[in-house]
Amino acid sequence: MSNEICCSRFDPDPWDDKEITWENKKFVAARVRSFFHIPLNFGSVMKKNVSLIEATNAKPECMITLSDEASLWSTNVYLDITRDVPDVRTTSISGTFLSRVFEGPYRNIGAWAREMKAHVGSKGKEIRKLCFYYTTCPKCAKKYNKNYVVLLARI
Repeated sequence: MSNEICCSRFDPDPWDDKEITWENKKFVAARVRSFFHIPLNFGSVMKKNVSLIEATNAKPECMITLSDEASLWSTNVYLDITRDVPDVRTTSISGTFLSRVFEGPYRNIGAWAREMKAHVGSKGKEIRKLCFYYTTCPKCAKKYNKNYVVLLARI
């Protein structure tokens, strides 16, 4: 097993139980094929897009990678960028989000989403869109012995 670490160690404090506002935050937008929410080509989509982002020096120090579950068959993935990247689809995200950090295996996503919905409701708000920020790849999560996932609820 390789000792290579490709993901920065994640600090949950700036993300846990926070309100975050973005104004035209730039992202590369990509789509991952899924089978009943299980990603099929996530690795290849990420590798291709991160390479293009790095080639244009558009990668932030700690890249935010968001995903939303578009359907049973696909997931939209958004990779944080510091400047425009040619030859890829880009988008900007604006809005106010409530965030919470969860730790554990990916199979807990459904329970975390229900917990996030209750949390947002307890603040008198309603979720307009729910995104997931996977803070490290599975290899690095295993090496760090922590699998943090941030849920971001656009309110």
